[in-house]
Amino acid sequence: MLIIDCPYCGKRDEAEFHYGGEAHIVRPENPSELSDEAWAEYLFMRSNTKGRFLERWVHSEGCRRWFNMARNTANNEVEAVYLMGETPPKEVSK
Repeated sequence: MLIIDCPYCGKRDEAEFHYGGEAHIVRPENPSELSDEAWAEYLFMRSNTKGRFLERWVHSEGCRRWFNMARNTANNEVEAVYLMGETPPKEVSK
């Protein structure tokens, strides 16, 4: 179980949040002009890395606001939480 530090509400149990997928995915400017293959690439293909991963989360049982999180998928450790539109923090070296 994760304890997530909502940037608006403070530390809360993971059960209050919903995962929103990979962060920083840029929507195509003209989606109607994309081929089916390019549109499928945008919709479905994600990096799905083992280790540091940048994610979107929403505090669905609290303030209902979106934010980003840097989380290590290998050990489920939350490295950083940051606001939408902010640059991701540098990777934490241990």
